[in-house]
Amino acid sequence: MSRASAPRAAARWYRGDCHLHSVRSTGGELAPAQLTAAARAAGLDFVAVTEHNTTDGYADWVDRTGDLLVICGQEVVTRTGHWLALGLPPGHLVDWRYGNDNSDGDDRIGRQLDEVHRAGGLCVVAHPYAPYPSGTFEYPYQGFDAVEVWNGQWASDLPWNADNEAALADWAASLVDWAHRPAAGVGAGGWRPVIGNSDTHLAGQIGVPHTVVRAAGRTVDALLAGIAAGHSWIAGSTDVDLSVIVSAGDRRADIGERLDTGGATATVEVEVRGVPSGTVSAHTDRGTAYRVVLSADGAGSLRWRTDATASAFVRVEVRHPDGRLAALSNPVTLV
Repeated sequence: MSRASAPRAAARWYRGDCHLHSVRSTGGELAPAQLTAAARAAGLDFVAVTEHNTTDGYADWVDRTGDLLVICGQEVVTRTGHWLALGLPPGHLVDWRYGNDNSDGDDRIGRQLDEVHRAGGLCVVAHPYAPYPSGTFEYPYQGFDAVEVWNGQWASDLPWNADNEAALADWAASLVDWAHRPAAGVGAGGWRPVIGNSDTHLAGQIGVPHTVVRAAGRTVDALLAGIAAGHSWIAGSTDVDLSVIVSAGDRRADIGERLDTGGATATVEVEVRGVPSGTVSAHTDRGTAYRVVLSADGAGSLRWRTDATASAFVRVEVRHPDGRLAALSNPVTLV
């Protein structure tokens, strides 16, 4: 889909969790009011309601205090994979009665993606390697706007696991593939942005992880535009902060942007807070390019030089000392 990105001067960063379930979903134990209160307490600016195969009850989520934006969505639970439809008109229901076994004899999922896009929404691959029946995503990614590479766990004390690592590795490989073939931009024919969400069902899970989006304002259209453009990074909690700026001469690019280096050397500057004794690393189409260890108070920076011939893109990972992910950025692309 085509969405205008926000001019940097007019934008700010907003934190949001785009995959939440209440008692209306299987396994959900919390009421909408409990979830919106938890989101405010966690420091989130927006959330998306994504009940299993229904949009009923959206009105129960609307935050009447006005300090939390609630986006209408749905987790589409099919026979061979789950996906998120974000930004649906209230009452809109996405069909889920199909699978990738071709037993339906038609492109049911393709029609549903088109319908969500016509309604102004985004389509996101959910937890593509989830190890339970129907959880593994078996459809082509074509037509999807983003991929959820970091999904929270049912056990609140285990925020990172092997299926997330597999999803991250798959996305990292797709970026390298994109860099080595003729393509440009984001979306169809280009690279696909990633997001992270808690998939909250139980108390204590909301915001772990969540997505930090650069947008022109805290509106549904602006936030979805930021996600679709890749102007976002994933945080393991609201204690974590990340900044990634790549510059060449008087030109600079933020996360999700494209930097025209003009053949000059580019400087990558990363600032991190909230990850005590962790590591921050820069990754390109040639692998891990640079790594530094953060201080015991969780703050630190990375400064590294490269150019467009050596690095088609730069993305950043921040990890805790035990290897768990703390933050992940979408790439800055270099030409």
